[in-house]
Amino acid sequence: MSQIIDGKKISAEIKEEVKRNVSEWKAKGFGVCLAVVQVGRDPASCVYVRNKKKACEYTGIASRSYELSEDADQETVLSCIRALNEDPQVNGILVQLPLPPHLNEQEIIAAISPQKDVDGFHVQNAGALTVGLPGFVSCTPAGVIELLKRSGIALSGKECVVVGRSNIVGKPLALLLLQENATVTVCHSRTKNIREVTSRADILVAAVGKPNMIDDTYLKEGAVVIDVGIHRREDGSMCGDVDFEKALPHTSAITPVPGGVGPMTIAMLIKNCLKAAQIQKMQEDRAQHTS
Repeated sequence: MSQIIDGKKISAEIKEEVKRNVSEWKAKGFGVCLAVVQVGRDPASCVYVRNKKKACEYTGIASRSYELSEDADQETVLSCIRALNEDPQVNGILVQLPLPPHLNEQEIIAAISPQKDVDGFHVQNAGALTVGLPGFVSCTPAGVIELLKRSGIALSGKECVVVGRSNIVGKPLALLLLQENATVTVCHSRTKNIREVTSRADILVAAVGKPNMIDDTYLKEGAVVIDVGIHRREDGSMCGDVDFEKALPHTSAITPVPGGVGPMTIAMLIKNCLKAAQIQKMQEDRAQHTS
């Protein structure tokens, strides 16, 4: 019988750990603060921002919101980020994506201080991951690795296939799996005979952005299946990139949608916020010691 990997339960465990650590940090006289910059009022973004604020509140992390109008220009957004970079009270900066189409997303992400880039999107953090140096890792891929490890699923020596090559999920996840000594293949829209490739996978991660694309015909019997996708059907219900009902009987473990990968993204974000505060304090102490 397949193991249903409970992302809600595992994310709750991580939040409890962060809450405990934040409490200890505060007892030493230090706070943790996340600043969220949102441009416009995209309904999905509003839900995500609200959930992030709730997670911060629960764990004792202070959160600040900077809600800019839909027609805010590039310089307005960059000016806001520069001010937050300079604010010693702010440990983490998050720009809610997607941004309105008139804005240059890459330039805005590049403006965030790498030391405060708790989303792990800055090119410096992406580069650090590539060469195995310390840095902030994108929250969704980091969450996938935590889900697997905390579910007792071994990664070393396993054949892993990631379907999707985005900068936010597919590419960083492939690198994280390589760090865990897995053998990794990345599939994408130009991959030939994709079912042939995915059916070799001991662990299959679907991050392709197509509802119910991955069914039982893509799977090796007994595979572990991680579904990163999330889509809203016309009736309001949610589904992922995996056809859960068809895939379930052929898996040894699988994440549901909702309740699988989704909750992990926010859990890893607040974990990154605490890490940012701790690193910044160490850097501050080092600077004072050498001055």
